[in-house]
Amino acid sequence: MHPVDPSLITDGSTFINPLGLVFTLAMCVLLIILPRKYAMLPILAMVCYMTMGMRVMIADLNFTMIRILLVFAWARLLLRREFRRIQFNSLDKVVIATCISSLIAYTLLWQTGDAFKWKLGEAYNQIGMYFFFRIFLRDEADVVQALKITAFAVLPLAGAMFWESRTGHNPFAIFGGVPEMTFVRDDRLRCEGPFAHPILAGTFGSSLMPLMVGLWLFLQKKRTWVIPGILASFVIMFTSASSGPLLTFCFGIMAFMFWPIRESMRKVRWAIVAGLAALQLTMKAPIWFLLARVDVVQGSTGYHRAVLIDRAFANLGDWWLFGTKSTEAWADKNDHLFDVTNAYILAGANGGLLTMILFIATIVIAYKAVGRTIRLGEIDCPGSPSLKLVWALGATLFVHTASYISVSYFDQNFVTWFMLLAFISILCGDSLRMPRHEFLAKVNVDADESRPAVPSFGKRDPEPARAPAVAAAQTAAPAPPAPAFSSSALREASRGDRVQDSLPRRALPGTATK
Repeated sequence: MHPVDPSLITDGSTFINPLGLVFTLAMCVLLIILPRKYAMLPILAMVCYMTMGMRVMIADLNFTMIRILLVFAWARLLLRREFRRIQFNSLDKVVIATCISSLIAYTLLWQTGDAFKWKLGEAYNQIGMYFFFRIFLRDEADVVQALKITAFAVLPLAGAMFWESRTGHNPFAIFGGVPEMTFVRDDRLRCEGPFAHPILAGTFGSSLMPLMVGLWLFLQKKRTWVIPGILASFVIMFTSASSGPLLTFCFGIMAFMFWPIRESMRKVRWAIVAGLAALQLTMKAPIWFLLARVDVVQGSTGYHRAVLIDRAFANLGDWWLFGTKSTEAWADKNDHLFDVTNAYILAGANGGLLTMILFIATIVIAYKAVGRTIRLGEIDCPGSPSLKLVWALGATLFVHTASYISVSYFDQNFVTWFMLLAFISILCGDSLRMPRHEFLAKVNVDADESRPAVPSFGKRDPEPARAPAVAAAQTAAPAPPAPAFSSSALREASRGDRVQDSLPRRALPGTATK
């Protein structure tokens, strides 16, 4: 276990460092005055360089520096008239539903004002940050610009964590919430930078890598400057000296290896399900005890995570309704189950089975949005840079999905998580608003049209003769270029299909009308 120094806990008290206060105020001012093109810089800088230890108590409410910055973010939308209406999709709705379910269940569980205020603060973080990104970022160009800013913002962070790995001193300790001396496990320094735990620092690096690779694939030209951002993500992950981030970093690379067979991902998913089912039938212990065998970095606690999952299922009756007040009672005290290192189980322990299902539904819908957008984009512009960017978002989602098995985000990583969901909603939201029957009809019709006609066995219809002038005209006429794929193009295409379907059609002889 990673020891926690009680002196580092600043919850429920005001802790301000003069340098950190100046930095926070500077970021708040820049967020208001910067041109829209660079307005994401203060938010990303706050994530990379400010700890969650600095906070101010206002009316008995806990305001970290990121929460204060979020106030200025929404002020910018109103003062600079950048607020706009958005078309809600299923991903937007499930994010709201998850927050509401967690707030109600946790309040009913504890029935105290402090419990309500704590969950209200979480809802403020999640809904406030997610919908700021949804409203402020409008299209693919905005998403790419945010990724470009991220590529530059993480470079000093990677340098600071590399320096920490050489010296054993954390330069971010002056802001509170993180130890000054780097924790050592099995003679290895576990660097954490401004994050609340080395695993969370490594998770930030591993989830950053697919985004940087996606940016590199999207730009195609003049993209050499993105390579330092990719290397920075590796440095941040590697200096954390944690098994989970290293594995999820590899998962991110593996996700890009599936790009050539992207049209067969349904078969891949079913193959994974079949493999897990076969393991469950052949193993003596449940399949989640495979985590106990994961020891990429010496000293890993995979057994603790396996026991946590096992005991959560065994004690379903204890937490399914509103959650539970203590997970420690699920097993022996030596198992340390008070440390809930699984985000899925934590959602259930703090909000009941419904909250857990909604949290998982958020991830499922995000995958659905990415998959639908890839399939629709392959019709008009297969393999385009925009599709590669969407695939990179899916790879990042895969990294987060795997990371949630070993850690829950109790620091600024929640910003990058909801920023990713907003990216997916912006680029893929039109595919979610498309009815299922319309999506299947479009995909199947276009697939049938692209499939060559197969003549009957043993028979071949003669090709009708064409006039020389007509044949020459058809040969000489160039095919119109395929439109570049984008979320706006998808939106216009879906609108056009709905208009075309609404027009009356005269039945051909020998065919039945609908």
